[in-house]
Amino acid sequence: MSIVDGLPTAAPTPPMSPQDTSLGERELDVMAVLWEIGSGTVQEVKDQLGVPLAYTTVLTIMRNLEGKKFVTREEEGRAHRYFPRVQQKTAQRNALSRLVSELFHGSPSALLAHLVDNHDVTSEELQSLAKQVQQGKKTTPETKAPKRGRAK
Repeated sequence: MSIVDGLPTAAPTPPMSPQDTSLGERELDVMAVLWEIGSGTVQEVKDQLGVPLAYTTVLTIMRNLEGKKFVTREEEGRAHRYFPRVQQKTAQRNALSRLVSELFHGSPSALLAHLVDNHDVTSEELQSLAKQVQQGKKTTPETKAPKRGRAK
């Protein structure tokens, strides 16, 4: 179903690059682990996830990510080691662009207004953002936003 209008959509064609698709919630959980540890086997990723999932479920997710070209794998004994092919910043940028486009009608200011109205944004954070806007600087999550846990 389309998030925008709630109507069924045709099955998507296989993407040519990671930028052409988005990550589901569990796929994002797995990618977050891979970005954090650099690479991992199915068992290593399963052990790092904040949610209890079966080995076969994690394997399926990682194979789907490989099909979407978000990860690549190399043989390592009887297992495979998976490596992220997409940097976290690239995935963040793509996800945010899609979010702004589809849910906020292409308006970054509508997204910011929503965040201010519906989330705990301190006056200090707002002042910092205002300074950045005045100076024309970009914000990076690693340096400006507090770290939050992975979605569960």
